Amino acid sequence: MERWLDVKTLFLSILLEAVPFVLLGVFFSALIQTFVTDEQIRRWTPKHPLVALPFASLLGFLFPVCECAIIPIVRRLIHKGMPPSVGVTFLLAGPIVNPVVMAATYTAFIKQPEMVVYRSVLALVTALLVGAFVLFFFRNRVLRYGAEETSAHSSRGSSGIFAVFSHAVDEFFDMGKYLIFGALVSSILQVFLSRDTLSALGQTPLASHLVMMGLGYIFSLCSEADAFIAASFGNTFSTSSLLAFLVFGPMIDLKNTLMLLGSFRFAFVAALIAVTTVIVLVLSLVCGIWLDPHTLYR
Repeated sequence: MERWLDVKTLFLSILLEAVPFVLLGVFFSALIQTFVTDEQIRRWTPKHPLVALPFASLLGFLFPVCECAIIPIVRRLIHKGMPPSVGVTFLLAGPIVNPVVMAATYTAFIKQPEMVVYRSVLALVTALLVGAFVLFFFRNRVLRYGAEETSAHSSRGSSGIFAVFSHAVDEFFDMGKYLIFGALVSSILQVFLSRDTLSALGQTPLASHLVMMGLGYIFSLCSEADAFIAASFGNTFSTSSLLAFLVFGPMIDLKNTLMLLGSFRFAFVAALIAVTTVIVLVLSLVCGIWLDPHTLYR
């Protein structure tokens, strides 16, 4: 019974942490739907991929939102005409490469300020590589049919602020059910999976990175808060495995996986998760050669 009380506490804490950002995301999405035309999105997005993907990777500086808020925004932008590769690059980089998260990472790693640079660079490279993958393999429609219908929904007979609230309410209830289910599963796994057991599993370079990425996926933390959790593992795991946690978690976690499945086609989400996982794992292991030469490659 005591464990189930812990589940309830964690479940509520995840929801209370995530809901404000989801609300921010759906209202921003509703503003885009109401006041930004398809033609404006196409005109503002650079045409050449070599310019468009770096442009998307730095959009977080203009729109500093976390992974909870960014999914409805990207869904709306893609529906409005933004290329999927550009939207996905923003989706992955935006929650990490933004001033709010950089400040939080600096505060959490006050004795290792270089972690801000390592995290941002690794996130940028990962987002650009995944964006390039989407550019070559997913040029066609990636939104679910139901999501397209939701995105296309308009409030006939209303305009301005009334239309914004109408779209925001529709989108919040559409995304909210995935958030609630993801928070519930995440809280159950956090309570019933022992951290000591996971730490014992992470004794080799590959295993430690996989364990930290798994924790990032299960914990489903907002990117503004995850650096403080990562710092608490500093005496147990290597610097490069902490980087894997800090980059992979905001890009792909249990909560936003369900939200992605509510917006995008299953094959696209599965490919996105697989490619992102492999790229983060490989790049973080490569970083380990430089950051943890004595710890990782004894």
